[in-house]
Order: sequence, then structure tokens, then C-alpha cells
Amino acid sequence: MQTPTIFTRILTCLFTVCTLSLSVTAEDQRPAKPNVVLMFVDDLGWQDVKCYDVDEPSPMETPNLDSLAKKGVQFWNGYSPAPTCAPSRCALLSGVHPARAQKTHVVGGAPPHPHHDIGTTVMAPWYSGRMPETTFNLAKAMKAEGYSTGHTGKWHIAVDHHAFPQPMDIGFDFTTHQAGYNTRGAQNGMSNRLKDFATTDAKDPYRLDENGFPTDIVTTEAIKFFDDHKEKPVFLYYATWLVHTPIQTRSKALLEKYCKKLGIDYPTEPKDWTLEGQRNPHYCAMVEMLDYYVGQIISYLEKTDDPRWPGHKLIENTYLVFTSDNGGMEGGGGHEIITDNYPLDKGKINAKEGGTRVPFLIAGPSIAKGVQSNVVINGLDLYPTILSWVGAKPKEGKILDGSDLSTLLKTDATKADLVKGHDGKTRDTMIWHFPHASMQSTIRIGGYKLIRNLNHLFHPSIPQYELYQLYDQDGKRVDIEEANNLADKDPERTQKMDQHLTEILTEMDASLPYYNRHGRHVSAEFKKSAPTALKHSRSGNSVTLSYKENGASVSKAYIVYTTKKEKVSEEWFRAPATINADKSITATIPEGSTHFYLNLVDSNQVLVSYPECPDSRAHSKATNEAAGKKVHHASFTHFALPNQP
Repeated sequence: MQTPTIFTRILTCLFTVCTLSLSVTAEDQRPAKPNVVLMFVDDLGWQDVKCYDVDEPSPMETPNLDSLAKKGVQFWNGYSPAPTCAPSRCALLSGVHPARAQKTHVVGGAPPHPHHDIGTTVMAPWYSGRMPETTFNLAKAMKAEGYSTGHTGKWHIAVDHHAFPQPMDIGFDFTTHQAGYNTRGAQNGMSNRLKDFATTDAKDPYRLDENGFPTDIVTTEAIKFFDDHKEKPVFLYYATWLVHTPIQTRSKALLEKYCKKLGIDYPTEPKDWTLEGQRNPHYCAMVEMLDYYVGQIISYLEKTDDPRWPGHKLIENTYLVFTSDNGGMEGGGGHEIITDNYPLDKGKINAKEGGTRVPFLIAGPSIAKGVQSNVVINGLDLYPTILSWVGAKPKEGKILDGSDLSTLLKTDATKADLVKGHDGKTRDTMIWHFPHASMQSTIRIGGYKLIRNLNHLFHPSIPQYELYQLYDQDGKRVDIEEANNLADKDPERTQKMDQHLTEILTEMDASLPYYNRHGRHVSAEFKKSAPTALKHSRSGNSVTLSYKENGASVSKAYIVYTTKKEKVSEEWFRAPATINADKSITATIPEGSTHFYLNLVDSNQVLVSYPECPDSRAHSKATNEAAGKKVHHASFTHFALPNQP
């Protein structure tokens, strides 16, 4: 072997120095503010994406999502903030836990009331209808950092889809909610899901593209927004309606494909689907459509030059996040079986694993590729993580209930001890609070999960606690099915986890369900001991309600009021009232309010409303009688006290 000459060594050193210099120079030229694309999809289950298959293989084909998983980190223990849409979306944008925000379910903004005057035993507490417009949300935070902020698709952070506030009210520069846009895109309702397919006609708003997929304005407008604003850093909130109901596809070819793949006959009845499991061809086609549209966004980023970084593509300086607002919806209205989250139990509208565990993919600059991680993360973590990516600090006094994942993602996404709680220690705890429908509060600590059933007291078949070991101490799967309740076998762990859950919910001032004092299943003791509201008096904007105690003391009191200022929907708000020593409560009537209720909550969690709040049947009747008024909760004003002396 010939020994290198001094001249050769000098040339080699010079080449190495030049190469390193060019590399450093290129990296130095990287724009300081990366782009962020947050893809928040609707009702997509943990087992609906091919790369998440465990046990039985999923029939859905998701090549673009599978590819995205290889471009970054695939989290197997990714969770949504809530088991339903609106609270998760509010939590994502606000960074505040649904329990703390009093935004725990969809709609909201109504006085607490029973659905049936005597048939309802447990009723949901008051919960907010919206994310307040004053919240320093993620859009405002990104805008403050010089970002162009865009939203396409679903919104739903208010009492309904069109209620205040809308995206441009809270910091977005652009939204498909502007006049003239169909915010559902290809997911807009079909009058007949076996006939109204997209065509190649140029006038068809869902015109099939060169690959046979329907045009989706939610996606095309997302790409257009990015393209129009790429001279600045871009924050894109892509919130497609897929795969939410209606369960349909505008691609006849996709429907035929999945009928063949599933080995079933092409449907002849458009209304129902009753085959169990992941055998709904309409839904399978929807999942592939979703995957295709995500692929369109990624392809655009991969092929488009970055004007802020000459010689590079947009994808090289863009963080991509893909996740879902809640677990898969297993069944819809009527007789529609949509999907199956097995081996996870339950689905949307339930706080068990099937309702909260979701696909969660993150890729971007300095994030290792092809990593599989068992670290437990949550949609609440995205706000602080994105702030770190863009070099921003949280606003002073701003509450962020999630943890910053940036160090985890940059260093080693498999190391759980890189995720820190607010106390600076490794985070090992996560909670969910859902005082609606299934009525559950849950806590996961390490591999164990405790479910506290909030409606157990007068339902003997419902246990107060359920304890499951999802994984062992080495992260090996044990019971992700939540099939083996250990609460009676391990009472010490159950008690400790329940106590910790109480501590967290108390710190968040979480609202708990109420008992309906007229409910047929409520005990005679609870009914007899509930306080009696007597009479009220007013002095200016101060109102006082006297009451009689019948055994149970009044522990909390509120005024629930409406301003009726909203153009589309009426919304009710809540403020605390003072409990006086003389068996009365005093509340300040907020300025601008038009009607109000006074609520007493006793030590047994029984609600007494003054005046008596109507049940849902009376509410519906009054709504129908409200001449020409198409406003949400309008009928409640027919029962509440008017705000006049």
C-alpha cells in the first residue's frame, strides 16, 4: 500500500474543511422559523391505519400514512385530550385540559338540566360551549412569531359549527369557513351514498382527479394557502372532516375495490351497514381517501422549492404532525356499524382505550426517521412542543397542561424520562375527565389505568372502579383490552390512583355530574335531604336566593346566565355565587345578561335549580314554539328569570 504524500494529505484536509464548511453554511442558512403543519383528523381509530395493525390486520390501505411513520416517529401510546371532538379541538388550540377549561364535551353552553324529568338519574354539569375568544391560543402564539396562520376544514370550538368564535376571530389569517367555501369538502353529505358519486365532468365540484380520487376543497385550499404564503413561515391547521359521519365515499371505484377486498357483495341498500368488525366498505374507502389527501399535502411539500431556503424543498424545514381528535366511532345512528377498535375496548364517547388512544405521527427537522416509540403522549403536548420548535416562550401566566416533547423528539423518542412534567420530574401520569354519557374520569400511571365511574351510585351493575394493567414494567403488553378488572384484587393501588385522580381534578376545579332530585332511581334519602329553594330578591345587579336545608348542606352555588348577543346561537355561561350563613346565596348578575338561573348543589351532589330548569322534552317543545327562531337553547329563556328589576 502506497503511503500518502504530504501534498495528498494537504488536499484531503482542504477537501474535508471545504465540505464541512459547505455543510455548516447550508445549515446556517436554514430559516430560523420552521413551517408547522398540524393535521388533526376526525374520528380516526387506532386500528384504522395500516402501520398500527396489531393482532388482526386492518383491510384499510394507508400507504401515505405508513410512509409518514417511516419519515419520523410513530407513537403507539398517543392519546387525544378527550373522547369526543370539540373538547379535544379546544384543548389542542388552547393547551388547556378539558377539565380545567370546563369544556368536556361537544356543544355545551346550556344550563344543567335532566334529559328526562324522572328518567334521568345523573345529569351532566354545566360545561362551556366554546374556547373563549380571549384565550392566547396556538394561532395567536404563532402569529406573534411572524407566522402566516391558516385553517381548513372542521372547526367546532363553539356551541355549533357556525357559532362565535370562528377561526379568524381567534388568530387565523385564513379559513375555509369564509363565505363561499364548503368546509366539509369531499365529505359533504350525499343524498344517496350509492348514487351520488363524483365524475370526471369539469363542472363537478368533486371532479375525479387523474388518480380517480374526488377533489377535496379542504385539501386543495390547504395547499393553496401554503403556496400563497410560503415566503413567510407557515402554520397550517389542516382539520379534515374525514372520517366522521356520514359514512360515504364519492369514489365508486374505491367502494367497489373494498367490496371485492372484503369478499362482500356490492351493497344495494344505502342506509344501513350491519356487518361487524372492519367490514364497512364505505368506511374503508373513506380511510383511503383521507390517506390520499394527506399524501397530496406531503407531496406538495416534497416537490416545492423553499423560497426562504434556496436549493431546498419545503419539507426540509417543515414539522408534520398527524393525529385524531378521538378514537374511532364504532357505530353510528340507526344500524350503521362503522369500524372496530379491537383489541381496544369501546370507542368515541367513552374514556376507555378505544375512545382516547389514537394514531400519532410526528416528523420534521432533526427528528430521527423510522422510530417506533412506546412513550405516552397526548394532543395537549403539541402546544408547548410547537412553541419550542419555533423558538417561542409560553406567554407569561399562560397555563399549558401538556409537556414539551421537543427534547424527546430531538434526542431519543423512545426514552420516556425525557418527557418532563411541570414539577421537572419524569411525567408518568395522564388523566381524562368525561362527565357525560359514559360518565367517567380516568387516570393512567405508568402501565396501569384506573376508571372511576361517576354514575355508579344508583346503578348496581356499574362498578365504582375499574383497574387495568395495560403494560408491565418493561412495556410488554398485558391487558390493553381492559378485560381484567383488578380493582378488587389490588385495592391499595386502586385507592392510591383514585386519590391522585381526585387531587388533579380538584386542582383543575373539574365539574362533576349532578343527581336529578326528581329521578326515579335517586334514593329517597337524597330526594328528602335536598335543599328547597324559597324566594329571591334583587338590589340592582345583585340577586339573593333564600333556601331551606333538609339534611344536606349547600356546598356550591352558581348563577347561570345568557347574554343572547350571539348572531347564530344562544349560549349560557356560569359564575360562582356566594353561600351566606343565613341560608341564602348571593350572586352578581353579569352586565349584559338577559336571563339567568340560580343553581344550588348540595353535599350529595344533588342539583336544585331556581327556577326549575326544563327537561329536554320541554326544551324541545318550547324551541318548536319559538316563532321563527332558529337559535340554540332558545327555549331556556322561557323558563329563566329575566334580568330586569
